[in-house]
Amino acid sequence: MKLLIRSARITDTQSDFHNKEVDIFIKDGIIRKIGPSLKEKADKEIVKDNLHVSRGWFDSSVSFGEPGYEERETLENGIDTAGKSGFTSICLNPGTMPVIDNKSAVNSLVSAAGNHPVKLYSTGALTVKSEGIDLAELFDMKKAGAISFGDYKQPLMNPNMLKIALQYAQNFGALVQSFPQENQIAGNGQVNEHYHSTSLGLKGIPNLAEELQVARDLYILEYTGGKLHIPTISTAKSVKLIRDARKKGLDVSCSVAVHNLIFTDDRLQEFDTNAKVLPPLRTKEDIKALIKGIKDGTVDMVTGDHQPIDIEHKKVEFENALYGTIGLETAFGALCNIFSTEETVRLLTAGKTRFGIDNPEIKEGEKADLSLFLPKENYSFSKEEILSTSKNSIFLGHSLKGKAFGIITQKGFISH
Repeated sequence: MKLLIRSARITDTQSDFHNKEVDIFIKDGIIRKIGPSLKEKADKEIVKDNLHVSRGWFDSSVSFGEPGYEERETLENGIDTAGKSGFTSICLNPGTMPVIDNKSAVNSLVSAAGNHPVKLYSTGALTVKSEGIDLAELFDMKKAGAISFGDYKQPLMNPNMLKIALQYAQNFGALVQSFPQENQIAGNGQVNEHYHSTSLGLKGIPNLAEELQVARDLYILEYTGGKLHIPTISTAKSVKLIRDARKKGLDVSCSVAVHNLIFTDDRLQEFDTNAKVLPPLRTKEDIKALIKGIKDGTVDMVTGDHQPIDIEHKKVEFENALYGTIGLETAFGALCNIFSTEETVRLLTAGKTRFGIDNPEIKEGEKADLSLFLPKENYSFSKEEILSTSKNSIFLGHSLKGKAFGIITQKGFISH
């Protein structure tokens, strides 16, 4: 297939074409020519006012529903949503039913995308059934295509399990994830332990619950060596702990969920269950520290932490609602409210290196792996913009700046 993108501005600081408006001709999934006013004939021309193009975006923490929770999201619609939201590759979490904890489950998952333009990757469960008792088949899952290992939103309560996992994973260069929460400290908490938890009468999760786990995991990493990823940190002290660990030379990375950069816990005033997320929304001081951590390189990447939850588990009393918000559709527009377009693109592509994913350049002869977007679109996010089956978005009614248009990869083009 021949595709021709007309008058698109390239956003890629490592490209000779950065910030230049050009045409891009793609044939059979390869960028054949880049330049102004190309004369090549194409099967399809892509023309859009203020169209921008960057290297393909990647999200390291995406949940759908299938298998087991198809009422929340199917793989087919979820992958479509990712592509239309600008992501050329995503990594699916293992929190399905059954849990993705063996090579057959990984094989089934990564092959599910078929010929879809979005590339599907998998995080395999670190422990059998994500129960934290027995180590899962890490090496077999790695051979089957898993790119990291962790129990989604399930902290490892046994420190020896993390020690063993980090030591074992070094034999084949695997990336181990550890969710940052100490459950004994978090207890039955629902939201951030702060002024608002008291005023609303909701049990709080103190910052200590996260920071104690982060500190423990970093001590273990220092002892074992290996590669550790701490997903979705949310507190100022977590940033400091990871910054200090980096100075010691520890091989640790971390991410932050987009919503934890935007909303504080005062978003809970209306008991909106869409704002019930884990880790919980924190304070302005925490947000400032997270953004500073992004700017100085302590925080490696951001994620939409996309987690569809059906209405039966969201439209209930706050204490009974499940944690989670969808995030693919809003990741770009929310980040553009805080960062420049260039920085937003960097954050949406930064995870590729850590997770061992190809990151083709925008130049002639390279594989097409492109995200297409409109950075000047300003709008209030509404249900009409939601592509996911579940509608549990924390961003409903929130003003966003910038909108994804679609993607082009070796397997084709998809857009709104």
